[in-house]
Amino acid sequence: MALDSVTTCLSQPVHYAICKLGFEKKDTYDINNILSGNGEVCWQAVTEHVCYLESDPSVDYIKSIHSLGPVCESVNLYFKSLTKEQFVIQYASWFHWTNCTEVFLEVFDVLQYAQATEVALGLMKLTSCLERALGDVYLLKGNDCPFLLRDLLASDQLADVFGQAVMNVLRVFIGSPHGLNLRNVLWHGFASPQEIPAKYCAMLLFLTAGLGQLLQSYLLQTKCALVHRPYVIFISLEELDAFPLNNEILSIAEELVKQSSFVLKIMLPFWIAALTAFKKSKYADSVILLLPQLEVGLRLLFTTTNKCPNRLLTAESSALYTTFDEMLAKHLDNEEVNQLPVVLEEPAMDFLWDFLNHQEGPRIRDRLSHGEINLETFPREVANQIVGFAITILCRFSDEDMFSLKEHMVIKPLMNCASCYQSRFHPISRLRKQVLECMKSIHLWPELPTVPEEQVQMIKGLEGNAEANTLILLISEIISQLQHYIPQNCCSSDDLINSVLTERLLMELCETRICTLYSPRPVLEVVVVLRKISAQCHQVSQQVIAGAGLRYAQWVNKTLRSRQRHNYLRMLNSIKFLSPVLRLILLLVTLELVNVHSVCKKNPFDYQQYLKFLKSVLQYTENLVTYTSPEKNKWDETMELTNKILIKIKKISDRKLMLMHLAT
Repeated sequence: MALDSVTTCLSQPVHYAICKLGFEKKDTYDINNILSGNGEVCWQAVTEHVCYLESDPSVDYIKSIHSLGPVCESVNLYFKSLTKEQFVIQYASWFHWTNCTEVFLEVFDVLQYAQATEVALGLMKLTSCLERALGDVYLLKGNDCPFLLRDLLASDQLADVFGQAVMNVLRVFIGSPHGLNLRNVLWHGFASPQEIPAKYCAMLLFLTAGLGQLLQSYLLQTKCALVHRPYVIFISLEELDAFPLNNEILSIAEELVKQSSFVLKIMLPFWIAALTAFKKSKYADSVILLLPQLEVGLRLLFTTTNKCPNRLLTAESSALYTTFDEMLAKHLDNEEVNQLPVVLEEPAMDFLWDFLNHQEGPRIRDRLSHGEINLETFPREVANQIVGFAITILCRFSDEDMFSLKEHMVIKPLMNCASCYQSRFHPISRLRKQVLECMKSIHLWPELPTVPEEQVQMIKGLEGNAEANTLILLISEIISQLQHYIPQNCCSSDDLINSVLTERLLMELCETRICTLYSPRPVLEVVVVLRKISAQCHQVSQQVIAGAGLRYAQWVNKTLRSRQRHNYLRMLNSIKFLSPVLRLILLLVTLELVNVHSVCKKNPFDYQQYLKFLKSVLQYTENLVTYTSPEKNKWDETMELTNKILIKIKKISDRKLMLMHLAT
């Protein structure tokens, strides 16, 4: 299929519904029918345009769109007749319930000029803010807010507040696959800029104000208060930093867009608008415009590589849209292997999963489209990655001739980053990060203030050194068994514990590339347990650091009673063996992680036995958290527990039952 010949991504019935149906009725509709003198929406006059099927009380969407067309036109002309000041005075307060008044006031500005990409962008922002606000209203009556707009609009909870007839009006425009479905058609990249009539944007602005009026009287009657859920805040933004961008790269991108086979010609204005928004530091706008375009481009690749060209269009309400979820999956719905990952290759797939799907990633499309992110403070770092990734894709699917050498030099660092990208938000990647953070924490222990040795000697009845030494010996024996599985430059024979159990070794092991795409279930199950073990180790370390600092201060100030002094010295004694034990566990966790895919070689019985072993290590670390807590302070019991787990680890290691043993 020649790309220039694609004139629409809307299937024929959807195109008709959005672009023609609401324009067929030529009546002019008097705005005064639906507006009272003080600018309030007369809902009765709007809801009477919703038509219902004869057979049952369901909405007849086709007739309703037809009937509402002139009403939308009338609202659009009315808004165009107002100055900004008049609009603000009359309507601003009716948008407060959305918690995004500014976004709605901006949409009014957009309607004055009706520039196609702006209207589409305005509608996307409006629908996501409206969805979030409706979810807040839902929570006045119900507990778990539905994730899908369709389910939210069909809920009894919202019908109780606004009335069923009002909700039906909304469903004609958004949230039902049988209606105009404007939100989905835009957010999934099916609509090109010129296909979205501005009058529908005006109508949704108008309806949002009308909902604000209804809600205000509902809240007065019920004496309830509307609570807005907090926005999602992106933490550790430095982790998102994958792609270097500068003005030269952005200039090249503007050229690339025009001739990359990734871009459908009808969608070109969206790409230009997205790059322009980024340059103007409008980061949310840039990403909102780009995400649907990435989806369209990938859908194009998906349909080409999987030889199903019909899936490029929006499906009917009865069939399935082809969206990111499906395109990033391992198999097609007919169980055949999806070819898109083969074409995109692993680094690009990892990036898409990281930013769109992984539970601990930014899940950027979900959160933006459902209104969970504050658009005003959208971070540059996130936009930078989406724009950077988009440019690498444009580049990969463009004509080689276009590049002169100079431009190659500019874009090369970006392409290198793309080809080396490794997942950051897959559970495997999160575990790596956890292990290194925990090791850093344990490395602080030698700096902890301790009581001079001679003061310790003076206290009677403090034995335990012999037991501690036994444990240290056990640890050394286990390490010497593990030596075959770790890089040789990390072992010095005279001091196994301190030469092997180091941060450097863990960092080196953590650099091993581990495939994260489509991890089999046993791999994920093992990773879940390993993550829990590492989290417990970290908590023990934090408790030891806090406890040692506090007790030392009390020791110096002589505020410890005799029993507490004994306990404190036991603690200092225990730290000597706890540090190597925790470091050993982290080493085991890392070695198992590096070889985690070998778990698929185990038969079901061995797999269950192996999981049982991991869970016993987890149980040990959970008990450690309890015993080393300031409330418990049970240091002798800690020693007994440690002895048991070390014997168990040694036994498993002797029998070569770990994943590292399978891998070699």
